[in-house]
Amino acid sequence: MPTSTLLLSRFPVKPGFATKMIEALGESADTQVLASMEADEVLQLRALPDTLTLAETEALLSPEAGQFAPYLAGDVRRELLSYVEAPKPCAGVLPDTPYIQLRHVEVKPEQQAAYRTWRDETIFEVVRGHDAAEVFLAYHSVISSQPGVMFVAGFSSAPEDYTSAFTSEHYAEIVRQAGDTYITGGTDGLYTKIYCTPTALAA
Repeated sequence: MPTSTLLLSRFPVKPGFATKMIEALGESADTQVLASMEADEVLQLRALPDTLTLAETEALLSPEAGQFAPYLAGDVRRELLSYVEAPKPCAGVLPDTPYIQLRHVEVKPEQQAAYRTWRDETIFEVVRGHDAAEVFLAYHSVISSQPGVMFVAGFSSAPEDYTSAFTSEHYAEIVRQAGDTYITGGTDGLYTKIYCTPTALAA
């Protein structure tokens, strides 16, 4: 069962320091750490227990910028997300795949309910029929400097195989519909980022 509370932490690292940052962060049963395929950035997914207090969260996270300062090119960027639904859930609290894609949209508040129905009939229909998409989780921001819907997708195939379903003419029409009706700022409210494990990056 996917975690109900997900913390995304993005660590902007100095060029060539992604692997050292990943090693320094480490992994556990409730965390996954990956490197960006597009920038000098390391992503940490962390499943937070529902009982964690604000004081405990601060004690857990505040020391990190100082602790990892030798590797960082900027401060840590974080988003706290709440689980909504999943057309393809994961068995554990986090996806266990070599690749993770973050897909973000900011939805107009007055269109939230209609958007949920629409995405189940369009975006999720594509995902359910796409074998390369092994995990696809829908979260919504609780605290974020860039609020909105965050899809966390997990896959093991080559990135071009996974992304093929989202670069078709059919999906382009879905994106156009979203931009016209649901997304704040039109299609500029959508972004995607792919991250991978060091093993996948070296392959």
